[in-house]
Amino acid sequence: MPPPIVLASASPIRATLLRNAGLAPVLAPVRIDEEMIRAALQAEGASPRDIADTLAETKALRATATAAPGAWVIGCDQVLEFQGQVWSKPATPDQARDQLRSLRGQTHHLLSAVVVVQDGQPLWRHTGTARLTMRTVSDQFLDDYLSRNWPALSGCVGAYQIESEGIRLFSAIEGDYFTILGLPLLELLGYLSLRQAIPA
Repeated sequence: MPPPIVLASASPIRATLLRNAGLAPVLAPVRIDEEMIRAALQAEGASPRDIADTLAETKALRATATAAPGAWVIGCDQVLEFQGQVWSKPATPDQARDQLRSLRGQTHHLLSAVVVVQDGQPLWRHTGTARLTMRTVSDQFLDDYLSRNWPALSGCVGAYQIESEGIRLFSAIEGDYFTILGLPLLELLGYLSLRQAIPA
């Protein structure tokens, strides 16, 4: 039996992306104190890219501790950068509303990091970046959008999902679709194929 592919993420969309690509990931979501790690990194002046990368690696390393020997453990994280600040996922509809109001009519960046770890050793990493510009939508539209889509949006930085109704919030998107969903899939599949972790 080849070593399993382990996804150290609770994200349903990441698991779906891997399954749709023909993989059968073992799901091993881990719990880390993301807010504490993010705050510490920001206090040290870390860039949004470094924050996403560190969180992805931390998740993968945590999951590799209980993974089968030789398993390819995938850790992921996504951060939203807007005007030099890194945003967290909204905890309440009010926080989500505030985030969306700040983003409307503006451009922000999503950074999605993926790190592959095997037997406790990080082997490969990649961070994709996408640039998104939001329309100047009305308060009523935002209220209706949140009422229809909460609590699903609580798991999304920026409080939107472009794979569903959230696409209506945007006037322009530059970047890889999978990166926006939280997993730079093409680059990851390329690496796993190169390492013969999946059939090439």
